[in-house]
Parts: sequence; C-alpha cells; structure tokens
Amino acid sequence: MSYHIGVVEDDANIQNIVSAYLKKEGFTVTIHDTAENALELWETQPPDMWILDIMLPGMDGYDFCKRIRQESEVPIIIISAKDEEVDKILGIELGGDDYLTKPFSPRELVARVKRLLKRTNLTIDANDPAQEKVKVDQLLIYKGDRRVFWNGKEQDVTTKEFDMLLLFAENVNRAFSREELLVKVWGDDYFGSDRAVDDLVKRIRKKLDDIQLETVWGYGYRLRSEEE
Repeated sequence: MSYHIGVVEDDANIQNIVSAYLKKEGFTVTIHDTAENALELWETQPPDMWILDIMLPGMDGYDFCKRIRQESEVPIIIISAKDEEVDKILGIELGGDDYLTKPFSPRELVARVKRLLKRTNLTIDANDPAQEKVKVDQLLIYKGDRRVFWNGKEQDVTTKEFDMLLLFAENVNRAFSREELLVKVWGDDYFGSDRAVDDLVKRIRKKLDDIQLETVWGYGYRLRSEEE
C-alpha cells in the first residue's frame, strides 16, 4: 500500500527536500503552501498523514491541527522553527503526534513517518469491525486490538487496566460503585478486597496523566467529560 502524505509547508526548498525523500520511500506526496489549500485536500482526498509547518501565511499550523483533530485521529507530525518547550507542548496538546524542530534531517523525518504509521496501525483496514473505537477527550481505545492511546501516544496497559478504561469510556460520566467495578472487571466470582479497584485506578491515573477519572467519595469512580 502506498500511503498518501499531505505536506503543508510554505518554504519551497523544504517542500522539495521532504517530497523527494518521501517519494523515494514509496509514499504519495501532496504539497500545499497554505492551510486553507490543505483543507480543500482534506475534503476531497484526505491523506493518511499530515506533515505540518506551524508558521504559515493565513491560518497557522496550530489552528489547522485543531481543525483536523475535530474530525479525525489521522497522524500529524509538526515541523517548526520554534524550539521553545511551550510551543512543542502546545502542538502536542492541540493534537500533534510528533514534533520536529527546524533544521532537521530528512532521513530522521522519514524514520518518524514510518514509525508513526506503524504505531497507528494504518496497515489494517479502517472498515474492519475489529477497529471499532471509543474516544473520550484525549483517550482513544481500539476495542478489537485492545490498544489504548492517550494524547495521541499509545500506552502499555494491562488486561485489567484496559477493561476498566473501556468500561468507563463506554459509560462516560456514569458513577460506578467499587462493587460494580469488581464484578464488571474482575468477574462475579472474585472474592478479593475492593482495594483492588483503588489500586487499579491509581495505576491508570499514573499512566494517563491528567485523565479525568474522578473519585465519587464513599461510592466509587467515574470518568468525567465535559463534551458529553
């Protein structure tokens, strides 16, 4: 399969270099020098990945990234002359999956493209029922593959962590008692202490920083989302 990479960059020299290296690796490449033109491509022939400059004429890369994230989890690599940590954090918070500072090695960019495509599992047919997904804010769960992404990065989770996260994500804003969680995650034949629930929640919170997994005092837990 030849992946389609959309490149949004207004520097002609960088356009040519990035395009040449990607095409050499077998990718199909479409170049746009403004975010507005790239949005037209998104409507007609959406790429499998975006490589996105931040400093653009008209709509900047941050706004473009935010716009794409409202509709899709397509991988986005941000490239920018801005090297400040706050700019990198903002890019990731708005939905970027990776951030590369100019000047950069074209070979490194190609390596990151390949790694990100592999990580996001684009080789699997998006229409495969096994790829049913659940998304709550920055939490994305692929049910069939039992994969969890947080802020665009795949997380290494245990079986119980996955089962609990999926339960909360499919019942967002609903409070579950500890007893309910024991039955639904551990099974109705579990005879251990409900401290197992507290310990599992603690591990999830540690792995998924800032997840809105709230304690309902004297009762249990719920996953909060203001989008619901």
